[in-house]
Amino acid sequence: MQLKQVARDALLKPLQAVAGIVERRHTLPILANVLLEQKNSQLHITATDLEMQITAVAELAGKDGQSTTVGARKLQELLRALPDDATVNVDASGSRMTVRAGRSRFNLQTLAAADYPRISLGQEQLQTLSLPQKHLRSLIKLAEFAMAQQDIRYYLNGMLLVIDKTSLQAVATDGHRLSWASMAVTGDYARQEVILPRKTVLELSKLLADVDDPVTLDILANQVRFRFGSVELVSKVVDGKFPDYNRVIPSGHAKQLELQRSELLQALQRAAILSNEKFRGVRLVLGTDQLKIICTNSEQEEAEEELEVAYKGEPLDIGFNITYLLDVLHNLTADRVLLALGDANSSALVTMPERSDYKYVVMPMRI
Repeated sequence: MQLKQVARDALLKPLQAVAGIVERRHTLPILANVLLEQKNSQLHITATDLEMQITAVAELAGKDGQSTTVGARKLQELLRALPDDATVNVDASGSRMTVRAGRSRFNLQTLAAADYPRISLGQEQLQTLSLPQKHLRSLIKLAEFAMAQQDIRYYLNGMLLVIDKTSLQAVATDGHRLSWASMAVTGDYARQEVILPRKTVLELSKLLADVDDPVTLDILANQVRFRFGSVELVSKVVDGKFPDYNRVIPSGHAKQLELQRSELLQALQRAAILSNEKFRGVRLVLGTDQLKIICTNSEQEEAEEELEVAYKGEPLDIGFNITYLLDVLHNLTADRVLLALGDANSSALVTMPERSDYKYVVMPMRI
């Protein structure tokens, strides 16, 4: 295959869009490669890890029907290392690809395109939804940080997407905290739940832009497909039963505090410096018109922060993992947050004033 006088960025950008899912360690050597195909006078670049597949289309004309596969990381690093305004010539034949730019020449090994594994798209399309990219991006960002990482309950290592009538919801939990976000969508959809794998969520979060351009979400029998800009992402879904998140979200907590988000975040960040590195515990001590934030560690060091709050109720001393509180405060954009507390053994609920589209639950810990 041949590409002549191509601007470096015209090849690098679509390559960067797909190369993030290429595994460094893999059982099949070809999975370290990207598939390059010329069709419809465009260059299609595809990467897969067998669970997910991303294709990016570049407006680079060439002879239709040509294809090859080449090491994703090496090609990406070579292009990155070239000057920004470089012009590139690519020539692939046999088991070699030559990349030329100015006086530089690189010979890369290729593997046959016919051997490249592809995810075949399920035929049965269940529902299709279209919404602005920035809305889906912000929805994912509000939930993704609460996903588990390597839990044996594999379905927790992902994010639940729920389409229900006129709403799209994202839910993630690691068993110690839960993040639920919802947004309105145009249309009326039958209720449907899919669990996206962790890697798919993180990749989407990177690729979606903060723009009004649409993203189309297709739900298939055991796959989901996202199409936006010049990118198509197809992912298998996690087969499992997600916990009933509605049962976890507390209601009726009497102790309600409205706090300035940045003030609370900064106080927790300072206190966290002296928290126990292993347990990451923080005590919230609530009294009349004040909230104390206390962290101690095994060296008997202590941090104490005091915030003014409008509170006249019963006193409370409750412990949490400070990382879980910092995570939610980092990811919310509202100026103020509501903290609802029960007793020392009850979960806390973090929401935003006058908004019912976000809820964050964090379990208490004994300190």
